[in-house]
Amino acid sequence: MYLNITIVNYRTPQLTIDCLSSLVSELEKDRDTVVVVDNASEDGSIERIRNAINTEGWNSWASLIPSEYNGGFAFGNNVAIRSVLQNNPAAKYFLLLNPDTVVRLGAVTQLFDFMEQNPTVGIAGSRLENPDGSPQRSAFRFHTILSTIDSGLRLGIVTSLLSKWVVAPPVPEEACQTDWVAGASMIVRREVFEQIGLMDESYFLYYEEVDFCLQAKRAGWDCWYVPESRVVHLVGQSSGIDSSKVKKKRLPKYWFESRQRYFIKNHGRLYSIAVDFIWTFCYVSWELRRIIQGKPYSDPPKLLVDFIRNSSLFTK
Repeated sequence: MYLNITIVNYRTPQLTIDCLSSLVSELEKDRDTVVVVDNASEDGSIERIRNAINTEGWNSWASLIPSEYNGGFAFGNNVAIRSVLQNNPAAKYFLLLNPDTVVRLGAVTQLFDFMEQNPTVGIAGSRLENPDGSPQRSAFRFHTILSTIDSGLRLGIVTSLLSKWVVAPPVPEEACQTDWVAGASMIVRREVFEQIGLMDESYFLYYEEVDFCLQAKRAGWDCWYVPESRVVHLVGQSSGIDSSKVKKKRLPKYWFESRQRYFIKNHGRLYSIAVDFIWTFCYVSWELRRIIQGKPYSDPPKLLVDFIRNSSLFTK
């Protein structure tokens, strides 16, 4: 076995089945495997996914692991990855794939071939796109104080001045090195896990792939964006947070907890406090300018209140 694909399902059984279906022509059936981990959905997902695997004849390459506990994205992936690392020494690569994705023809092969041809690359990500083929931003820079100024202030001239630090730059047209890639379709070399360990399960959802890519970079591994690997991402269908097609919801507490953990873990509490203070100041400036200019409010409800309440300024 050379490639293991992990899909973490939480109450999205049909999306998971559709994702599995899109993988049928992408795998070398005698060497590649797919493991679906159900994060304690308790909605019939286990039965529906297991039935689809049996009915469609996917048993030779797809399996299902029910988890009794929903520990989040990193936890769910680790359940499968840990098992494969321990029991399948032939597995060279691990592809983390969201259930709300559908792989385009050749997407998996492109990632696999890229890793084979570039042995210093530890992590690579696909070009994520909408069903109509338009691209989504999926190659990013690490979060810093300077990127925080840009995300809070939202002023064109500032964005231009800080263009090298903007977290989500314009979508690259060609393969390129980047700081981190979206976990919706991210391939990882086995040696990366063996060197730095599995994903940090203290993140429930969000920032776990940012943190993982940072740890890999610190260990000397490159991260690349591979646009030849194209994957449709039905944004927000699995988390219910990022979708632009439904009314925005308040950000959950775990989003703020993940963000805070990332900064404290990797830069220290004082840095985290500084980042939160700067973002709050910049965002208030943006809100005043938005009101004066009569621009509509487009952020999640009560974003400022929730941010301050959950920031490093007031939590331990």
